[in-house]
Amino acid sequence: MARVLVIGSLEAELGTAARIAAARGARIATAEGAAAGLARLRADGADLVLCDVRHDVGWLVAQLAGERIACPVIACGRPQDADAAVRAIQAGAKDFLPLPPDADLIAAMLQAVAGEPDRPVVQDPGMAALLARAEQVARAEASVLIMGESGTGKEVLARHIHAASRRARGPFVALNCAALPEALLESELFGHEKGAFSGAVASRKGKFEQAEGGTLLLDEIGEMDPRLQAKILRAIQEREIDRLGGSAPVKVDVRILAATHRDLATEVARGRFREDLYFRLAVVRLRIPALRERRGDILPLARHFAERYARANGLPERGLLPAAEALLLAHPWPGNVRELENTLHRAVLLAEGHAIGPEAIDLLEAAPALHAEAVAPGVPSAVPPVTALVGRRVEEVERDLILETLSHCLGNRTRAAEMLGISIRTLRNKLHEYRAAGATVPPVPGQPPYALPVG
Repeated sequence: MARVLVIGSLEAELGTAARIAAARGARIATAEGAAAGLARLRADGADLVLCDVRHDVGWLVAQLAGERIACPVIACGRPQDADAAVRAIQAGAKDFLPLPPDADLIAAMLQAVAGEPDRPVVQDPGMAALLARAEQVARAEASVLIMGESGTGKEVLARHIHAASRRARGPFVALNCAALPEALLESELFGHEKGAFSGAVASRKGKFEQAEGGTLLLDEIGEMDPRLQAKILRAIQEREIDRLGGSAPVKVDVRILAATHRDLATEVARGRFREDLYFRLAVVRLRIPALRERRGDILPLARHFAERYARANGLPERGLLPAAEALLLAHPWPGNVRELENTLHRAVLLAEGHAIGPEAIDLLEAAPALHAEAVAPGVPSAVPPVTALVGRRVEEVERDLILETLSHCLGNRTRAAEMLGISIRTLRNKLHEYRAAGATVPPVPGQPPYALPVG
């Protein structure tokens, strides 16, 4: 259930937009101006802001960036407000919603911020059994650890568990623990009081408090620093948190779901993850198989994404030709469902005629160096010979490998770190060095600007 903050008067078309969003399941909060909206975001957070262009959208976006509040802002206005809309987009607004509002466009915006709607698309028997188990444990209060490779749909499953739980009417709040450095992550989790640190211009609730009465997903929990692991353990055990700079603990009523692409039992054995926290999180363990292990889901998911992105882009819905389906079934999908989704999004935009043909299926080939084991014996490898590296500094080769891998993963740091065999923290530190040296670092898709290291 998406949380939407509407800034502006509800007496006209903006009120219609709010009612449409509410009818689509969103939880609506309101504020009369940008300053009041900022205060509301500090206190309660939101997944999406709809702001009338008659208010200072640029100021609001700048304040959110300065206070590291990650929330997309949509500027709203009538066609005659075109100049104000352009200024809002230039100032950092994510999109423009014309008024009077279009119900399908609002639905697409809500879907983009709330993740996969309704029941996950499942046809493979193994995945269907996993989904049944998830629904079985959803109504309990136990913590759930969701495991699986990057891009398999761990957050989608977490949202489904929340929707099937007794907390479904409460908020679902997700935080990617790998996207933020330790200092920012602690503030995001537990909140802070005014003056707690440089830049803390006002008190702000963290994700634990924003998820009050609902569910908190700690995504990529395996990347969390051990010191913060101890604080998470205390929050789960005592059901209370300490804001940075606070004078007293704050009680919280939150169900914890955690997700990771790592084998946490192995991480515990290696001393990189707290054993007591692992047992607290893994009351129930659910492992999502990679897409290559559930091939029965490839075509149902492809058809689902084709329909979704046709609607989102105002294009006619097209089916998949048999030749296109054969291409999809033959691909190994190293990027899992996320890669399949991106492929179908491209296909919808590139397709011509009455159906999606093979010419519209633009598959991203895996980097040869990362899949050298797939080359058959006796077949010349596309990997450059080692002699081509002679004369280059080790630091240069390492930099090129890291940046090429990150580019191959479309900026997905978690996937890149996994392929490189290094921690997300090591990758983040390397990227910080490269940016400081003037290298171009691929952006992180779907992440707010502060998720990138500041050079």
